Amino acid sequence: MKTLYEGLFIFPEELDEEGLDQAIARVKEELEKLGGTLESTTRLGKKTFARQMKKQRAGFYVVLMLTLDGLQLDAFKKRLKLATDVFRAQFVLGEEKKSNQEA
Repeated sequence: MKTLYEGLFIFPEELDEEGLDQAIARVKEELEKLGGTLESTTRLGKKTFARQMKKQRAGFYVVLMLTLDGLQLDAFKKRLKLATDVFRAQFVLGEEKKSNQEA
């Protein structure tokens, strides 16, 4: 059963706009290889870290809403480390949009 996840991705600060687009496209490719789908993308912009991490001072924050089989999430995380420019990624269960209609 596919589950909706909200993923917060941090990409390296040295990427330009085109490089960021390509990095997001690679994440989408890896997701689709595991049978998942990308629902939406929200760019939060470049933010400075509170402290330096792995010689990085800042990164581009992007929120991706995606659906993926829960059993494939660990495999997706491993693929991200090997095949993409993702600096960090964190996942939480996404919330379905609630309608304001009453029954």
